[in-house]
Amino acid sequence: MRDEIRILSVDDFHANLVVIRSILSEAGSFEFLEASNGKEAIEVLSGTPDIDVVLLDLEMPVMNGIETLQRIKENENMRDIPVIVVSSKKSEVHKTLALGANDFISKPFDHEELKLRVLNQVKAKKLNDLSKDMSTILEAEVIKKTAFLQDALELAREAEYEISLRLGRAAEFRDLETGMHIRRMSEMTAQLARLAGLSERRCETLRYAAPLHDVGKIGIPDNILLKPDKLDEREYGIMKTHTLIGAKILTGADKFTVMKAGKIIALQHHEKWDGTGYPSGLSGKDIHPYGRIAILADIFDALTSDRPYKKAIPFDEAVEIIKDGRCVFFDPELLDIFLANLDVFKKIKEDFRDIFEGDIR
Repeated sequence: MRDEIRILSVDDFHANLVVIRSILSEAGSFEFLEASNGKEAIEVLSGTPDIDVVLLDLEMPVMNGIETLQRIKENENMRDIPVIVVSSKKSEVHKTLALGANDFISKPFDHEELKLRVLNQVKAKKLNDLSKDMSTILEAEVIKKTAFLQDALELAREAEYEISLRLGRAAEFRDLETGMHIRRMSEMTAQLARLAGLSERRCETLRYAAPLHDVGKIGIPDNILLKPDKLDEREYGIMKTHTLIGAKILTGADKFTVMKAGKIIALQHHEKWDGTGYPSGLSGKDIHPYGRIAILADIFDALTSDRPYKKAIPFDEAVEIIKDGRCVFFDPELLDIFLANLDVFKKIKEDFRDIFEGDIR
């Protein structure tokens, strides 16, 4: 760091420059730069960094002090340099201060006054420079910390999604499903939500939460969950409890957005628009949008997917079955959106085809 105070004296009368140098040399360690007119002063200021104070005479040839002062204060690279006007014309005090001069000394000047005024302006500039440096440092730190927090938040979101996928996969393994089913559910629910006009944040939440729709199947006994024949009434009653089990598994995690949404989906993805679904017999818009979206995606994927125990229904036939579910299973508005964008959902089916061997993800 530079220890010397860098002064630029601007005066066309050389004797004044000599006197200023002599006086200020008694006050500390100074580096003196000199100019005989305003034009030279601007050139020095443009080519020399970190000038601490300008001592500026007003009566000069080529470019006088008033014009020089204006040029300095209009230039963003110079305007913060303190300018002390040195002049015998006290009548110019108000004018120069109005133009941005930081101080005014009358000629002939008092030696002690000159030293004190210069040192005061130097202190003010050093404090201003320190403040700007601190602001720059703090701004850089804020940017760095913000980037770090954004990375941490993104990692947390990815971790939450991964947990959601893994929990969903655990349930699907027990049900002889493939991991691709939960991936398709993830993508289809997010796309249907987006097409229905939900915010991007809610669409992403739904995308991350949808894999949890059948997590409650973990709690269903194997003899019921894996039974190849039709379930009897008692068995079907037990099977239906997977919605309640799933909600119970996810209860108490409401501070985590994905888990909170997953609880809604796990509980409501078998509710029907006409109120004949389970577990609560909700109807119409009493069913959360997440539940209404999930049931449509779940049934469509189930119809059009191969399983070890069944073949997929052809796409067009599955669409007709879906249409028959209007106002029975499905929200009619969501169904219309789905039917108007079949290509989107068909592509998801193609992109995430079932894999019955190897890594299912």
